[in-house]
Amino acid sequence: MKELLVGMSPLLGGMALFVYGMNGMSEGLRKAAGDRLRYVLGAVTRNTLFGVAAGAVTTAVLQSSSATICMAVSFTSAGLIGLPQAIAIIFGANIGTTMTAQLLAFEIGEYVWLVLVAGFILLFFGEGEPVKNTGQTIFSFGLLFVGIQTMEQVVLPLASGPVFTELMGRVAEHPVLGILVGAGMTMIVQSSSATIAVLQSFASTSVPGTSASVMGLAGAVPVLLGDNIGTTVTSLLAAAGQTKDAKRAALAHSVFNLAGSVVFLIILRPFVEVVALISPRGPEVEVISRQIANAHSLFNVANTILWLPMIGVMERIVRFLVPGPYQEQKTAVCQLVQIPIKKQKCKEDVS
Repeated sequence: MKELLVGMSPLLGGMALFVYGMNGMSEGLRKAAGDRLRYVLGAVTRNTLFGVAAGAVTTAVLQSSSATICMAVSFTSAGLIGLPQAIAIIFGANIGTTMTAQLLAFEIGEYVWLVLVAGFILLFFGEGEPVKNTGQTIFSFGLLFVGIQTMEQVVLPLASGPVFTELMGRVAEHPVLGILVGAGMTMIVQSSSATIAVLQSFASTSVPGTSASVMGLAGAVPVLLGDNIGTTVTSLLAAAGQTKDAKRAALAHSVFNLAGSVVFLIILRPFVEVVALISPRGPEVEVISRQIANAHSLFNVANTILWLPMIGVMERIVRFLVPGPYQEQKTAVCQLVQIPIKKQKCKEDVS
């Protein structure tokens, strides 16, 4: 047991650094952007497409779909936005969260220490909140990659072992097992970005003596789908004790990811081929990190396009799953967000 804990500690420590860096970067960006993000999220949801865009932009800035979705749930509970608007924001949040995987696919490992030094200087020696917030964001961004490098140091020797190779082979042959692995990891860590980072690290490890990935894209995609299912637990927890419409909004996130995962599992082979087609060419072990990032983006964009015309259907589904009276939307946007908007009259919005 002691040997196992010692052997796994760098992996767990690397994941802790990654999550801490992710939270620090989110906090720095939130401070830099200010509470106006809350106003944008609340005010730009009268149109469905604007709601999707607001959710995507807010998540891309905060680097946390959970934060955006929890805001949408709390806005729904307070009556700031209606259920259809909350669903649109959730769709957008799923697109915005793919930016993290795209960032991690860049090879900046050799510059990570320079990034950390630059962030440290701005954070500790900079003057003024904007400079310090920028420093926190840059420093935390560097910590993300330090965490990834630490995890990769564990993955490399682990991948050469017969037990791991056999397990990854089973995941590739049995996609449902991959979904269960991804969902379980994300439920434990409570961060799909962290588990996708681990997935990218594992997949970027080669079979000894070859340039082939230990799991391949066909094995990585089911785990990725499981990550998307597991991340819905956070929004469900956020809705506990809230209004019925808040619970419905959180449940819409689960239905969105679960239904999408089932569809893409059915068309797994064609989906893998499309991802490979739109991704860079080269030895598999060198391009699979970008392929996973592209698969994550394509899944969420395509899933949103599929559901966007059917927001009414989604609304009926979650109202059926959480029966009860409808909640009227009566809260004034400007009043709830509490942000002074010059030369703009604050009107009450009643649905």
